[in-house]
Amino acid sequence: MLPADALAAPGDDRVFLKAENLQLTGSFKIRGAVNAIRRLPRESLENGVVAASAGNHAQAVAAAAGSLGVPAILCMPAHAPLAKVDAVRELGGEVRLVDGDYDECQEAARALGEREGRTLIPAFADPAVIAGQGTVGLEIARDLPDVALIVAPVGGGGLISGVAIAAKDRLPGVRVVGVQAAQRSGRTIADGIAVKRPADLTLRLIEEHVDELVTVSDDEIAQAMVHLIERSKLVVEGAGAAGLAALRAGAVQLPDEGSCCVVLSGGNVDASLLAECIRMGETASGRRAVIKTVLPDRPGALDALLRVVADHDANIIDVAHLREGVDLHVRETLIRLVLQTRGEAHGLEIADAMREHGFSSEIEH
Repeated sequence: MLPADALAAPGDDRVFLKAENLQLTGSFKIRGAVNAIRRLPRESLENGVVAASAGNHAQAVAAAAGSLGVPAILCMPAHAPLAKVDAVRELGGEVRLVDGDYDECQEAARALGEREGRTLIPAFADPAVIAGQGTVGLEIARDLPDVALIVAPVGGGGLISGVAIAAKDRLPGVRVVGVQAAQRSGRTIADGIAVKRPADLTLRLIEEHVDELVTVSDDEIAQAMVHLIERSKLVVEGAGAAGLAALRAGAVQLPDEGSCCVVLSGGNVDASLLAECIRMGETASGRRAVIKTVLPDRPGALDALLRVVADHDANIIDVAHLREGVDLHVRETLIRLVLQTRGEAHGLEIADAMREHGFSSEIEH
């Protein structure tokens, strides 16, 4: 449990982070996998286990099964982050890549289990898994007894169900809010919660125990990831940052009294995806500006333009000359600048300065 240091609400010291990204295997999933596998009778484990996962549950099952010497096959999306696939293999799991998203992997895992006599370890729709994830809620209630609001991501619903049941058992007045990615499946940066809908079991538990569900966009998630890196020095994946994104975007309001706990569910993210998320986050917050201008194609023109940018303290990330596919005079070139700025107002200031010095300027949105 870490203080957010005014990360979510400037001047407010009531926000705390449940840093499951620092958990063994990098996410909360190890809790449910360990509880589910160690409760099984030995005869159920003789032929090994199988599971479907976008990545975090796969790592958890591989680790939990490996601790008992049980072989595990993990069905993962073909587009799963390489960091997660490699981590599963390093933990001793056998990876089977499946075309499609989580739902297709679940069907593949179920069929494999029936064909080979392997025990299926569900990612969320299982009482033992939900109970394991619920230990997050027990720890929040223990470590933050004045908590009035818990915010957690929602994919299949195992985490939010377990947290809500456990926390409300200890603290009946606590409010629990779940956060979903606006794009529930497909190409979202929150791949860990890219499930089309919770299972019937978790859906029923959510309806009974969770107070509200909200959604956040990929841009909002990316901004939250950048803030966590810069302010809390925490690397958190898209799904893990969804709760903080909701708080920062105003989709969830802080309680009038008491503390707020945001569950950072995981931190397993590819370096390449992390770089893209940082880019998205900076662009969405106005700290990365793309400005286009037309220059005469003669020596010194670009130098004069870049001097204007430098005089206004912007960092130049990229300069591109575009001559094809645009309507230009034969002696002109289109310049596309990618700048790192202090914010949207700074980008507008630079665009205005370019015009004052005789350069056209268009901010690309």
